[in-house]
Amino acid sequence: MAVYTKINKKDISLINKKFNVENFKSFKGIKQGIENTNYLLRSKNKKFILTIFEKRVSRKEIPFFMELMDQLSDLNIACPKPLKNRQGDFVIKLKNKLACIVTFLKGKDKKKLTNKNCFDIGKMVAQMHLSTKKIKLYRKNSMGIKNLNPLLNSIKFKSKKFTNIEKFLKTNFRDIKKKWPKSLPYGIIHGDLFIDNIFFKKNKLSGIIDFYFAANDYYMYEIAICVNALCFDKNKTKFNVNKKKVKNLIKGYESVKKISQKEKRSLNILCRGAAMRYFLTRLYDYTNTPKTALIKIKDPREYYQKLVIHNNLKTYKDYLN
Repeated sequence: MAVYTKINKKDISLINKKFNVENFKSFKGIKQGIENTNYLLRSKNKKFILTIFEKRVSRKEIPFFMELMDQLSDLNIACPKPLKNRQGDFVIKLKNKLACIVTFLKGKDKKKLTNKNCFDIGKMVAQMHLSTKKIKLYRKNSMGIKNLNPLLNSIKFKSKKFTNIEKFLKTNFRDIKKKWPKSLPYGIIHGDLFIDNIFFKKNKLSGIIDFYFAANDYYMYEIAICVNALCFDKNKTKFNVNKKKVKNLIKGYESVKKISQKEKRSLNILCRGAAMRYFLTRLYDYTNTPKTALIKIKDPREYYQKLVIHNNLKTYKDYLN
């Protein structure tokens, strides 16, 4: 979540005319995240989130995200539910951009996860994967490993000191693409399960938000993203994989949905691919985000470290013991 597009009271008045809900009285920008503009809206009795879609989200793909959240919510997966306007549409136009309003999910993200939190997240991810089997929607993963070439080529390595990073990235990228698994269990995944997209209330998992990278991909790739995003501990500037967290994440997942041996064998290469994806997106944002955006840029060096760590691990057991 972030704030690129400014709104005012006149815009809120226009929004109120479009929806058949209690009038929104106030709005406040939300600075976390990097993809879209987000505001917290308050009516007399309720809270909602207004999302204004920025350039990185393709207009034609927005209906997929709306339908997915709507159907997941109906299947009792704790996530925001998009509101339909008076015409029965999820999407409205605001400031010459597309926008939506979703229900407010109670709870908040944690700064640090416990082993039990990781178990609960694994369990909810498996429940979500089983639920998406009932949802007949399809979106190609725009951030899948085969689609990262244009992103890599668009990064401007501005000085000679970046030569080694560029070489490291390109060598790893070639190797990951070459070793990427050919066929694994497949379906709709969230695709961006970072700690700030997972909410807890009184230390109990209350739900997940931000489905704007959801797509059809390997279920195990979701677990690899979670390993990268949730199962590393930071000590000063160094990151280390926390194998107890990985073990609990997978235990939680397998308490609902079994992971095949073929999926387990693919964990290392999928973790490398996920680390590569976030290293590239953070490098891109680091060099391309406008200074006027009310946003906190995430440090790309974190995923350089994580990729190096994955390169030194090989088997599924290396992540657990």
